[in-house]
Amino acid sequence: MDEATPTPLPEGGENAIGVTLGLMGDEWTLLILRYAHQGVRRYADWRERLPISDSVLAARLALLTAQGLLERTAYQRRPLRYEYRLTRRGREFWPVLVAIWAWEHRWVEGRDASLPWMRHAVCGRHMQPRMACAACGETVEPRDVASRLGPSGGGGRSVPAAATRRRSGAAAGAGAGAGLFPETMALIGNRWSVMMLGAAFLGAHRFGEFRQMMGAPPAMVSDRLRTFTGLGVLAGEPSADRADWTSYRLTAKGRAFFPVVMTAIDWGQRWFRAPDGPALESVHRACGRPFGPRLVCDGCGGALAEHDVLVEEAPAGATGR
Repeated sequence: MDEATPTPLPEGGENAIGVTLGLMGDEWTLLILRYAHQGVRRYADWRERLPISDSVLAARLALLTAQGLLERTAYQRRPLRYEYRLTRRGREFWPVLVAIWAWEHRWVEGRDASLPWMRHAVCGRHMQPRMACAACGETVEPRDVASRLGPSGGGGRSVPAAATRRRSGAAAGAGAGAGLFPETMALIGNRWSVMMLGAAFLGAHRFGEFRQMMGAPPAMVSDRLRTFTGLGVLAGEPSADRADWTSYRLTAKGRAFFPVVMTAIDWGQRWFRAPDGPALESVHRACGRPFGPRLVCDGCGGALAEHDVLVEEAPAGATGR
């Protein structure tokens, strides 16, 4: 595979968003990529850091290699042994990992103490990344970006075709020190959650709007609404149209997940191409140009590059809240 060439997708099948969320919806792939970005290359080193079985690790490494994020190369001939190096496609996934870290660190109870901190090497400060428009440099909120479905965005094609997996409770407990993404998985770890999240960012507020946009049974819509409100991502309030209706709106916590969504879509649409065009088209309202996300340091405002983001353990008892 030419690592600079996007992967063409089958006509009428899963679009770039579906492929990307299929990768992100499995927590093991995120954890493997996290350590790959910290320099891990060899099978034994992932096994040392993660509470993962040999069969699961081998399967995920094979998947990431097939999808072009890792490259398998021999580092020893006698006996023959291999390591897995990030490709350009894999290296460019770093903004998604940073956005997930930032959201979990800021918004998930107790995660500020268990997650490492990130320091911006340029200004030297511990930082929380902000999202800006790559075209004009202005920081953006969800309301600043107008999005609509593109040519390949309809027909449920943005939903991962393969079933995504959550880690078992036993595995999560065993790996609590390894660094997990519990609430991120609650939002993108299964197809109905992905569809509800997308509907919320595209402007759904009422039960009927969620049901129509998701194409889901009423019981499933109700279940996902309970989950999202329980997490504090959506909040219900009496509808202005009818007193017996409830309107659901993204909370500050829900809106703060926007950088995760947009960095993931941006990465996916650069590296996976449907023949009929993009799945989502976005414009920055302020400058009028197509929106591309850029992460910037909240301290100095400088654009972040992977080599400028330093990972370090938080001091005992420290809190970022």
